[in-house]
Amino acid sequence: MDLFPAPDSRAAAAALEVCQEYAEPWLLNHSLRAHAWAKAYAAKVDIAHDGELLYVAALLHDLALTPPFDSHRLPFEEAGGHLARVFAAGAGWGRARRDRLCDVIVLHMRADVPADEDPESHLLQVAVSADVSGTRLAEFPPELRTRVVDRYPRLGFVDAFLDGFADQAERKPGCAAAELVGSDWPDRVRANPLDLLG
Repeated sequence: MDLFPAPDSRAAAAALEVCQEYAEPWLLNHSLRAHAWAKAYAAKVDIAHDGELLYVAALLHDLALTPPFDSHRLPFEEAGGHLARVFAAGAGWGRARRDRLCDVIVLHMRADVPADEDPESHLLQVAVSADVSGTRLAEFPPELRTRVVDRYPRLGFVDAFLDGFADQAERKPGCAAAELVGSDWPDRVRANPLDLLG
């Protein structure tokens, strides 16, 4: 049984199906862990949010790192935002909701967004940072960390993710991924305690 079930909606089911089809297992599990961390953090600090929007954003947020959706001109998060807009249009979402989904995905690679301004972007930022580099991981109880990683194993996440970011940085030197690759971020990714759990 899932620790954090998907919302009961056609868009959520389709987002999972798309992620399963296009993302390698390590990336699929990262997306599912991101949703789990986001929901756990929201519950802990009592952040009201749109569960369907958060789930779809978590599942789609890194799909532009995959070959079918990689852009040779746009940073991957911007390409991912465009991909999410197309997905959401197919799901029947109106323009305003499509724009919100795009914003959440683009902002996950930007400066921190306060929860009271944009709860879904804030939650995805916290979740992705914890899963990738261990930032704010101490806010999640050890037993929860074990349960999430047991349910969605890492499967070589660190090496594959760092390789993907290095490729983005080489081809798009002005992007946010390049800035991270040129900092101490890769060392923090390699030192993430979640990798000791599986």
